[in-house]
Amino acid sequence: MWGGVFAMTLCVFALIASEFMPVSLLTPMARDLRVSEGLAGQGIAISGACAVLTSLSISVMAGSMNRKMLLLGLTALMAVSGAVVAMAPNYFLYMVGRALIGVVVGGFWSLSAATAMRLVPSHQVPRALAIFNGGNALATVVAAPLGSYLGSVIGWRGAFFCLVPVALIAFVWQWISLPSMPPQAASAGSRNVFRLLRDPKVALGMLAVSTFFMGQFALFTYLRPFLENVTRVGISTLSLILLAIGVGGFIGTTVISKFLKWHFSRTLVAIPIVMAMIAVALTIFGSKLAAVTVLLGIWGVVATAAPVGWWSWLATTLPRDAEAGGGLMVAVVQLAIALGSTIGGFLFDKSGYQSTFIASAAVLLLAALLTSRAQALRAS
Repeated sequence: MWGGVFAMTLCVFALIASEFMPVSLLTPMARDLRVSEGLAGQGIAISGACAVLTSLSISVMAGSMNRKMLLLGLTALMAVSGAVVAMAPNYFLYMVGRALIGVVVGGFWSLSAATAMRLVPSHQVPRALAIFNGGNALATVVAAPLGSYLGSVIGWRGAFFCLVPVALIAFVWQWISLPSMPPQAASAGSRNVFRLLRDPKVALGMLAVSTFFMGQFALFTYLRPFLENVTRVGISTLSLILLAIGVGGFIGTTVISKFLKWHFSRTLVAIPIVMAMIAVALTIFGSKLAAVTVLLGIWGVVATAAPVGWWSWLATTLPRDAEAGGGLMVAVVQLAIALGSTIGGFLFDKSGYQSTFIASAAVLLLAALLTSRAQALRAS
C-alpha cells in the first residue's frame, strides 16, 4: 500500500521540520520570548527528552489501540504542537508546545519500521524505509533555509504556523490511505527494550550512537547565533548557508550506501572524526564566510548520512529484534540530542561558542573511538 508509505513520508517531512525549526529561528525566538539563546535552544532538549519517554513506553501505552488510529492521533498532535508554539505568549507555553512535538517524534519513529512491514511485502520493506528517510532528507534541505526566510518575512510565529496545514494534509492522506492495523500479538519480553543491552556489542553500539548525536547537536543547535554574531551574516546569507547544509545532507543520504558497502566500519568511524575536525576548524575560521560555508556544507554531507549507517548497523546486529531495537535506538538518539543541546546551550551562554564547539569535537572523537570498539566487538 504505497499510498500509505508516501503519506507517512509527508508526515516525516513535517515532523523533522517541526522538530528542528528552532535551529533556524533561535535568535528572533529568544528575543521575542525574552530569554537567552541558550534557553531558547532548550526547546530542542525538551522535545528530545519527551521523545525518549514516549519511545520507551509507546508499546505499553498503546495497548490494544489500532495502530492507524495511533498514527493519526500523533499526526494531529503535531498540528496542535505547531499551533501552540506559534501562539505561545511566554517561554512556558513555548516549552509545552515543544514537549508535544517530542511525544510525536518518539511515537512515530518507534512505529515506523513496524508500520512499513505491514504496508508492503517483506522484500520491499527496505525501499519503504528508504522513502521515509527521503522525507527526512527533504526536510533537512528545505526546513532550515525556508524557516529562516519565512521568519524574516512573516516572523518566527508565522513560520511555525506554516507547519500546521502540512500536518493536517498528512493527517487526511493517512486517514485515506492507511489500512486498519490492529495490534499484533507481542512475543514474550518483546516490550522490554532494555533486555537488548545485555548483549555487549549492542550496549557498546548504543553508547557510540548516543555520543555521536550528543556531539552533533551540541554544535548544530547553536549555528544561527554563531553565524550571526561571529561570521556576521544577514538573513539571506544565513538562509543560503542553511540550504548548503541541507543540500549536503541530501547528497550524503544518497551516496552513503556506496561507502557502507565499500567498508562499513571505516565509514561509521570516519564520520564523527570528520565532524570533529570541522567543529575545531569553525573556531579558527569562524569569521571567514567562504570557509564557514564550505565547512558546514561538508558537515551536512556526513552528519545527515550517519543515521543511515546506524540504522543499517541495527538491522544487521538485531535482525530478529529490529522493532525492539528501533524503540531503543529512538530513545538513545533523542536522549543524546536533549543532552547535547542542553550542554551546548549552557556552554554557549557561559563561555561562548568556542567552548561549545570544542566540547562538540571532543564528544565526537569519543564517538569515533566507541564506534571503532563496537565494530571490533561485532566482528569478533
